[in-house]
Amino acid sequence: MVDARDYHERTNHSPERLREDSFRLDRSNQPRPYKVYESLPRFAPDGDPDPPETPALAAISTTDPDPPAAAPAESDDPDVETLCHYATGITKELEVQGQPMPFRAAACTGKLYHVDLYAVTGDCGRFDAGVYHFDPHSGEFDVLREGDYRGVLAAASGEYPAVADAPVTFVATSQWWRNEWKYRARTYRHAFWDSGAILANLLAVAQGSGHRAEVVTGFADDPVLDLLGLDADEEAPLELVPVGSGAPVPDGASAPAVEPIDPEERPLSDDPVDYPLVPDAWRQSRLDDGAAADAWREGFAAEVADASLGARPDTGGERIQLHPVDAETASARPVGNTIERRGSCREYSHDPISARKFATVLDRALRGTPADAFAGDLDGLVECYCLVHAVDGIDQGVYEYHPGSDELERVGETDRETAGHLALGQSVVGDAAVNVYLVADVDAVVSEFGNRGYRLAQLEGGIALGRLYLATYAHLELGGRGFTFFDDQVSESLSPHADGKTPMTLFAFGKPA
Repeated sequence: MVDARDYHERTNHSPERLREDSFRLDRSNQPRPYKVYESLPRFAPDGDPDPPETPALAAISTTDPDPPAAAPAESDDPDVETLCHYATGITKELEVQGQPMPFRAAACTGKLYHVDLYAVTGDCGRFDAGVYHFDPHSGEFDVLREGDYRGVLAAASGEYPAVADAPVTFVATSQWWRNEWKYRARTYRHAFWDSGAILANLLAVAQGSGHRAEVVTGFADDPVLDLLGLDADEEAPLELVPVGSGAPVPDGASAPAVEPIDPEERPLSDDPVDYPLVPDAWRQSRLDDGAAADAWREGFAAEVADASLGARPDTGGERIQLHPVDAETASARPVGNTIERRGSCREYSHDPISARKFATVLDRALRGTPADAFAGDLDGLVECYCLVHAVDGIDQGVYEYHPGSDELERVGETDRETAGHLALGQSVVGDAAVNVYLVADVDAVVSEFGNRGYRLAQLEGGIALGRLYLATYAHLELGGRGFTFFDDQVSESLSPHADGKTPMTLFAFGKPA
């Protein structure tokens, strides 16, 4: 049994731990980065994925489930194939060291791609009612069940209206070993970072296509496990994402019974290694049933309103007003094209970026997350700190970013060498123009909201990471990438202003070398 605070402490990076760590990667045992069902029927929709023309900067700036006004829906039914392709499919293939290298739509720690998407649909466009697994390698769908099982997810969510009314709800899962091979017990963190990056894409394409979409974090986990035929020691559900509206699930009396399934899978590698801390941390954050999910969601809202964990008090520090571009003059690069050109910047020049582009990236990416836990005017659980190295008109230093007012508050000093050291000694991070840390008070989050709250804080950081990627690559001259870090040393570097906060995610962006 592991409390999320204990898990977080046990998986912190520090220089001492890394020096003492004798772990070495076993390349001969590296898992395949996608799952293969041996005998399930497959469905291959006709036609190619068709992304919306909505600009990426508009598609990612929604803070509630409704799509932007500039994105009228072309169809009542969401395009399941397009959504999956631009969330986690293969969008391009490049040659790396003489070998073809497929690139996925969303970034993932270590390019290990351990997060899968399942679609639970009614009759939706080209899809008959059923439960499907998206195979990014082929672009096809494995058919796990035939029939309308949306009611299972609606009941698991406590009859949450968005799930009960959506023609399709996506389930994001993590197949642990695909990430544990390299990152071991830290994989539980990565599950939410990496699913967050995927969900940032999914939300952007869904809402950019004119469909309602939000992340649902309050749901009973075991019914979802049973529906997908999963073993939590190997793979477990993380989030639900209902897309679309106006298609109520059938009454419970007509919903099919959930018979056990155990579809055969091809082994990921010869000798998978167990890291029990990962599924144990997941199990300690489960919700028992739909009533518990609804109570957790309501309790979360009440506790956030009382505790104001997401509030950013005015400490009277020096403020700098930022000026992001308005909607009419922002980059018009469509969301699909932005996802296709997204990369992971390996080298940065030291050339400064414009203050306007810096402000626009932060403004569009960090407005908030459309999620059940954050319904209404509730703030999230994470706060944003920027290590600024090269932005026109802004002195080098550490700043807190206040998204509501688009202001920077100067809180300390930094330099490129220190920034690289904090990011696990990766000097390339110090070369970037800006390092963006999303931080949270883990002790307070778990005390107030339980182990489920820890999931949410990591996920919020992951979705922000994914949106920072999209906001960056919507600008032709910018590039960026997510990195890891020395947890406690980052916290110390942000103190006393961010006292008690610890980093969830890190994104560095600037001009590529």
